[in-house]
Amino acid sequence: MIENFLSSHGLYGITVGALTFLVIGVFHPIVIKAEYYFGTRSWWGFLLLGIVCLVLSIFTRSTLGATLLGVVGFSSLWSILEVFEQKKRVEKGWFPTNPKRASKHK
Repeated sequence: MIENFLSSHGLYGITVGALTFLVIGVFHPIVIKAEYYFGTRSWWGFLLLGIVCLVLSIFTRSTLGATLLGVVGFSSLWSILEVFEQKKRVEKGWFPTNPKRASKHK
């Protein structure tokens, strides 16, 4: 029903774009917090989430739902790289080091 409305009013593309923008914006602080609390070993969680979302997107009948799951899945996979980049940013002093893991960053 929502997909018919979006398509018939020419809003499907802008909706997907807005949702993609929102997902990317949400993943940015998640990567920062994941690196802070779990370090680079958090990449496994992003891998698992990415695979689950991509598999679910294959079996989702809703085009909008499948698209959103695909965006979340690939954003999660991209976050694997970003976790390691975040570690470098922490080492440069651009972001705070978790004092409970401070010795691992040196």
